[in-house]
Amino acid sequence: MDSFSLKGKVALVTGASHGIGFSIAEAYVRAGALLYFNASSEERVREAKKSYEEAGIAAEGFACDVRDEEAVRDMVARIEEKHGAVDILVNNAGIIKRVAMTEMSAEDFRAVVDTDLTAPFLVAKAVLPGMIRKGHGKIINICSMMSELGRETVSAYAAAKGGLKMLTRNICSEYGSYNIQCNGIGPGYIATSQTAPLRERQADGSRHPFDRFICSKTPANRWGTVEDLQGPAVFLASDASDFVNGQILYVDGGILAYIGKQPE
Repeated sequence: MDSFSLKGKVALVTGASHGIGFSIAEAYVRAGALLYFNASSEERVREAKKSYEEAGIAAEGFACDVRDEEAVRDMVARIEEKHGAVDILVNNAGIIKRVAMTEMSAEDFRAVVDTDLTAPFLVAKAVLPGMIRKGHGKIINICSMMSELGRETVSAYAAAKGGLKMLTRNICSEYGSYNIQCNGIGPGYIATSQTAPLRERQADGSRHPFDRFICSKTPANRWGTVEDLQGPAVFLASDASDFVNGQILYVDGGILAYIGKQPE
């Protein structure tokens, strides 16, 4: 089982101050990695550091806007100065704006694309030279079911995540010969603080309509948890996945494979 170990590996997880990113970062430290993360402000870095410390996890954070190429280059340079090239990059930072396409401003559309697609390009671009010099590397992009499907009010998010899927495949194509693997994880509907309002009981005690809808569309008949993503994330970051490249691993309880129940 040594091939699943991350002992001594340098990992950078973007947007890992909470939720999915925090859970993946936690799993990497448990597997032996040296962890770095970023957040959008010094205050969020301090809050995240406190959460990591409470969980017994050693981590170092940077206040870095991953949409800012100069700031990203500086963050990666500081990591390399301390511990050498980044072995594992997880592009997790992202946003969503749920607005009907005809009502969405171009500014909001660009903000989502800049964060969910351009930023992963910038961070991957910054770590790739070090990975090439080192002779290996793992890049994991957090994609989405919206890399495959459309839905009302998420035109910008779906466009960005669809693009991120293709960026994943192109990094594989362009840098696979350097022993660099780039894959994606496509989470299903995950129970986090952001999705909590969609799972709250209604005033009459009934389940939220969206909660019922998601469970009915998922063969596992439940929401995913952040812990469900830890094993796949460790696998794709480890030597066990050295011949896996350009793939998107959907961790969705089977929702993408399922046409849904026949109406009664």
